[in-house]
Amino acid sequence: MTVVSSDNELAFVGLGGMGAGMALCLRGAGFPLVVHNRTAAKAAPLAEAGARVAASGAEAAHGARIVILSLSDQAAVEEVLFGELAGRLRPGALVVDTSTVSPAYSADATERLARTGARRVEACVLGNPAMARAGKLRIFTAGRREDAAGAHDVLEALGQDVLHVGPAGSACVLKLSFNLILGNQIAALAEAVLLADSAGLDRDLLLTAVTKSGFSSPTLAFRAELMRTRHYEPPAFRSALMEKDLRLAVGEAALHGLELPVTAGAADRFTEAVLAGDGDKDAAVVAELRSTVR
Repeated sequence: MTVVSSDNELAFVGLGGMGAGMALCLRGAGFPLVVHNRTAAKAAPLAEAGARVAASGAEAAHGARIVILSLSDQAAVEEVLFGELAGRLRPGALVVDTSTVSPAYSADATERLARTGARRVEACVLGNPAMARAGKLRIFTAGRREDAAGAHDVLEALGQDVLHVGPAGSACVLKLSFNLILGNQIAALAEAVLLADSAGLDRDLLLTAVTKSGFSSPTLAFRAELMRTRHYEPPAFRSALMEKDLRLAVGEAALHGLELPVTAGAADRFTEAVLAGDGDKDAAVVAELRSTVR
């Protein structure tokens, strides 16, 4: 990666799996960085990497030219962006929001933030924490093209592929479409495992056969290995977040008069995982759920 010599400190708020990976990637690229996370212990690896740790999101964002958000859901974005940051950002500051939210909320948040004198770029990312750390994400931006261009150095450090797709909300639609495919794929593989288990077929035999077939893909093979070993932590994509994204996809479709019955069914399976206490485990944990005929 190219070392960045800018003296302008960037702010990063939200250090979950993806957030921590992206923040560490930026530090590795030489960006001066100040970070904040609600659970302070998660900032320790960034402090060791030379980032400054702030006590609040507002403190982190104070004076920053670019503020990157990586938050779990819409409620968290609302709380941080408008409860803590709006009105406290420097004039013209650019918020690069990598959180997955509904397209309608993203468009609204972009408008509302503009009225405070700051700018927001929707930056939806595809990949896992390891890819984030390595700067190998695929990034889709939406909003004003000139605003996305203002974060070009940051986005290029984080992604192997950066594409602007349209007005605010567009990247969210694309991200939800990808996660819809992923969620359905994981749920289908889990059902195949459950069928094999119930019939007495060896789980390893099934998963090996699937991963050697034309049905396989890197993401399917990755989840097959988690199901094979039954090790679902640390998660690459938490069950709770998968449920959230599938519900967002179903809700977005409903706004356009469409139903997504397959996706709605998959969302129900991830809801079961969350209710079973597995919301913080990888989405592949649905392979451990059992449903009986009533």
